[in-house]
Amino acid sequence: MSGALEGRVAVVTGGARGIGLAIARGLAAEGARIVIADSGVGIGGDDPDPAVAGRAAVDLPGCAVCTADIAADGAAVALVGLAVERFGRVDIVVNNAAILRDAFVFKGARGDFERVLATNLTAAFALTAAASGWMREAAKRGSGGNAPERKPAGTIVNIVSTAGLYGNFAQAAYASSKAGLVGLTRVTAMDLARSGITCNAIAPFAATRVTHSIVPANDAQAAYKARASMIPAAPVANLVAWLASPAGAATTGQIFGVRGRELFLFSQPRPVARIETPAGPFESAAYTERIDGLLAPLYTTLATDLEAFNTEPIV
Repeated sequence: MSGALEGRVAVVTGGARGIGLAIARGLAAEGARIVIADSGVGIGGDDPDPAVAGRAAVDLPGCAVCTADIAADGAAVALVGLAVERFGRVDIVVNNAAILRDAFVFKGARGDFERVLATNLTAAFALTAAASGWMREAAKRGSGGNAPERKPAGTIVNIVSTAGLYGNFAQAAYASSKAGLVGLTRVTAMDLARSGITCNAIAPFAATRVTHSIVPANDAQAAYKARASMIPAAPVANLVAWLASPAGAATTGQIFGVRGRELFLFSQPRPVARIETPAGPFESAAYTERIDGLLAPLYTTLATDLEAFNTEPIV
């Protein structure tokens, strides 16, 4: 290991299992001190179990643990306070905590939708807001000569999902929360660029509780699940460590995908075509002629993320 993160402090939400634990271990291996925030809830956000974070801490001697609900009011501020109290600073934030409450949109309950957004998106905003405030002040103190210059001055990584980019059946809440994280990533990168703080998103492919929860509806989905179940989570941690290191300091506002040894850079929505609509009163036929002739051939299909990535991974 390079020790590129020696002296840095990382907060990883949902860090006691799966991808979050792999990230925590990877950052620790590079020298970072770790704060794990994980209430130990089930995949649907119920039945918290503090022992889950306790078991993770055994693998990360010296780490700090927070078992509070990250979506609770004030939890993010308290989490940053814990990192500063225990280790004196916060340099890296990984917004990884997420829950699932799947239902077809015509059957979904508003309460379930809001609970998923509260954990997956609102909590990520709250932690980003709390931590970036501390990072900005630390960067100002460093630029004044009172501390060695750090590059990047801070690192925020949002763990998103291809479900938020492609969509998937019955995942209105989960996909909306992850798509929202992409927007949060872009704005955070813009707002913090002058402070030298980076923010990027990673859509991971790895064997997790989410993978195991897939109930295949056809042979293609069964094949996807089988392939996903063999992908390790450690490569996701490798990219997080790189983004947090001096080598990744110039990279911000990007969406990556990690599938084993495959590293993807996703495009981001931009206009792909332009037409001029007819002047005067609305006439459906005139719209149809222009849209069908120039825009319709460029429409994005309704392929799901499971279909788009149902190929052999490189592990």
